[in-house]
Amino acid sequence: MTSAEVREQILDSLILDLVGPVAGLKAGNYLEQEILPGSTAPLRWYLTGFLAPFAAKPEEKTDEGSGEQIDLIPPKTGLDDEAAPESASSRKTPFPSSMGLSVLIPPKCRSIKATVTWGDYAAAMKDEAVTGWRRTARWAQAPLPIPAQDTTRGAVRLKDSGGLDLVLSVRTIPSHKGLDLVAPGTRAVSVFLVNNRNPMTGIRRDEAYVFQVKIQLESDLPFVARPDLRGVISSDPDERVADLQYRDAFEYAVGHGVSARALPVQTDGCRSVESAWIPRAEVERIEHSAAPANATLDMEKLAVVKDAAEAKSLIEPLIEAYREWIATQPVPGGTSAMEERRADVATKMLSRAGVVAGRIEKGLKELADPNVLEAFRLANKVMAAVGRQRRKDAVEPPKWRPFQLAFLLLNLTSLAEPENADRELVDLLFFPTGGGKTEAYLGLAAFTMFLRRLRNPGSLRGCGVAVIMRYTLRLLTLDQLGRGAALICAMELERRNDVEKLGKWPFEIGLWVGQAATPNRMGKSGERDENTARARTRKFKQDQKTSPIPLET
Repeated sequence: MTSAEVREQILDSLILDLVGPVAGLKAGNYLEQEILPGSTAPLRWYLTGFLAPFAAKPEEKTDEGSGEQIDLIPPKTGLDDEAAPESASSRKTPFPSSMGLSVLIPPKCRSIKATVTWGDYAAAMKDEAVTGWRRTARWAQAPLPIPAQDTTRGAVRLKDSGGLDLVLSVRTIPSHKGLDLVAPGTRAVSVFLVNNRNPMTGIRRDEAYVFQVKIQLESDLPFVARPDLRGVISSDPDERVADLQYRDAFEYAVGHGVSARALPVQTDGCRSVESAWIPRAEVERIEHSAAPANATLDMEKLAVVKDAAEAKSLIEPLIEAYREWIATQPVPGGTSAMEERRADVATKMLSRAGVVAGRIEKGLKELADPNVLEAFRLANKVMAAVGRQRRKDAVEPPKWRPFQLAFLLLNLTSLAEPENADRELVDLLFFPTGGGKTEAYLGLAAFTMFLRRLRNPGSLRGCGVAVIMRYTLRLLTLDQLGRGAALICAMELERRNDVEKLGKWPFEIGLWVGQAATPNRMGKSGERDENTARARTRKFKQDQKTSPIPLET
């Protein structure tokens, strides 16, 4: 079984637990005729995915237990950003009675087909008590002709549904400031499912509800992709860049009270969309570009370069490949206002990329300074040592990813020259988890600390705080502490091998968090304070369970 198949099973299990046996799940078919125990009504069994009768009284459309408060004492992590949770609102939110989907259709589309699936639960009674709830899978289909004029049509009753209605809304999309976002005549169609069943009260209330509801819309002609106006017309540079980069990621439907997703897109476009109570999105894995064959990313080789000329011969092919890549990037073409705005963004981005390439080249030239070259060599050496420590079974020598070495060189000049104008810039590494961000900035941190020691031999000016790392996610803080500590250990071993060059003061790392994670005081003999470093260390020696600090290896 592949990881994708395992993930699919986990997601199906989550849907079965929260929504129930929704039609179309690969797992859970055996639950289509399930029987729930009488002690637990469907509304108490499932958390979402149902519609209440529209005509039900407000007290019949709310969860009678929604106002209950459960006193939970969150575990103390010792981090300073802990705060008391906000109390839940005492106002009860009514259950929804309708849900819907909106799509865009081309001018020649005359009809769409709606398919609705749901589950009804009937109470089994004995001696005026409910002994169980039996589920019956339901299905209904209705063609929905598109009227010539924009309108909101009357309800279409689904056959044998007991009171489920489809409501159709149609309107023509107006032009937007000459941007030509969609073809003239494109229309927006919204289809709503409304539970107009007669409400029931008492212990059989849930029989009037519909559960595991799903709407699917199909068209003979492909739906029109929905344009994202925010990025196109925005003055925010980040939103304009996102609009350019994701211009080929189309959205074909919007949900109302529910999420929406497009079914597999055919060669000519998307013809079917459906509702989804639990939205999902697949994030594709990022593959790092391979370095040119004549470029060197090996940390251990870069740690022993003789001079700047040798370093240039090993790294310059990487910069040349980057410049070639910039030159081959296409700029969106076209005459519409939207395409012209995107072309303007692309041109500016490629210009900035050229500036970045120039900064990387300038960083490579900084290696002509003997201290900068030595700090570069040492940073590569300790990063290689940390890499081998983390991957003890790895056969391949530790190597930089191309963007990591480029990031190191990109910032090298601004670190080596305190008056450099680039120190005003913030360079953001934007990669998903596991992409290599930590390794990139730890290499830069090692270079910074080594350079300070090399430029201030035998002086405390090379000591003190050089790097501050701040994390807003608690678990990430402790993980990054371990990785940062490993680097400091490697640097300290290097310093001990050459005290004359790197100074007598040790390389150190600290953690600024709450008392629950690290002691605030060292402590003295005879004290009864169990939170001192002395008390925690003694306890750790006795039971080997409670580490006095958040580092255990």
